[in-house]
Amino acid sequence: MDGELWEWVKSILIAVVLAVLIRLFVLEVFLVDGSSMLPTLQDQERLIVNKFVYHFQEPQPGDVLIFSYSRERDFIKRVIGVPGDEIYIEDGFVHVNGQSLPEGYIREATNGQYGPVTVPGGHYFVMGDNRNNSMDSRDSSVGFISSERIKGKALLVFWPVDSVRLVNP
Repeated sequence: MDGELWEWVKSILIAVVLAVLIRLFVLEVFLVDGSSMLPTLQDQERLIVNKFVYHFQEPQPGDVLIFSYSRERDFIKRVIGVPGDEIYIEDGFVHVNGQSLPEGYIREATNGQYGPVTVPGGHYFVMGDNRNNSMDSRDSSVGFISSERIKGKALLVFWPVDSVRLVNP
């Protein structure tokens, strides 16, 4: 019996260590808090976030990512501009490097004028999909997002169950 008990203890310990390592370095659960990413993400949906992907590639325009806003709070937004891109908003449209951004994921035109600004090296310009109700890179308290603040890329909505889907197909 002692051998069987030891095998159970080892199996449980291995499972716990693997779960902790996966949680620390690979995947994390994130709760959407608010309406800034409507219609793409709904308030209170739960996501799986890939914390590993940006060790091998840079965030790309269109990626939905999680970043640290403050020590106590994370934000989720869409990458609009990468280092070197010029961003401005005019007549309801977001422009990147002089081209109007095709944005099938937003419900309404973007209010106001903004920019032009150039995204500095090692930083990203992010916006919520609910443009007129989003605290994002246009806000001086958020600004450009340094790569060090990025926690990961949103992969999958898993809760509620009837809403399971990929975020960045």
